[in-house]
Amino acid sequence: MSQQLTPLFIADVSAFSKSLRKSLDDQPATPGQAAMLALIAKAAGYRNHQHLKAETPSQLDELALKRAMRVFDGKGKMARWPKQTKVQGLCLWPFWARLPAHRDLTEKEVNAILQEGMAFDDHVLLRRSLIDHKLAERTIDGRVYRRIEQRPTPEALALFQRLKARSAG
Repeated sequence: MSQQLTPLFIADVSAFSKSLRKSLDDQPATPGQAAMLALIAKAAGYRNHQHLKAETPSQLDELALKRAMRVFDGKGKMARWPKQTKVQGLCLWPFWARLPAHRDLTEKEVNAILQEGMAFDDHVLLRRSLIDHKLAERTIDGRVYRRIEQRPTPEALALFQRLKARSAG
């Protein structure tokens, strides 16, 4: 399992250590992992560990974004299928965004939406990849397709913005 790094900036280490020491003294026993994370976050001025994580700016994968941008032409259409799986998944988000939310679609409707956003002729690959990357789902017989509602990743949001800026400019 990969670790998600949470950077912590402490402006006043002296105040932090005093607060943490006091919190540890108040504990009846050595705290576990979650309790220790909560104590550290509180000593740093956050309400709890979740608050610390929420306030931490996430680092975008600029290399993946750069590679994804190369796949799209000046009009925002996908010109080719990327080689790397990570970049493929990122490049599928604009197609996910084109699919209407909370609506059943036929295969023909999905194909039309995908073909609008691509400059090469392999909408079947994109349709299957949307399913494989858990961005859309379909019935077993393939008659009904539906977008899976979820929050786009920070990289996907950045890709949306960059594609919009490129096609506008």
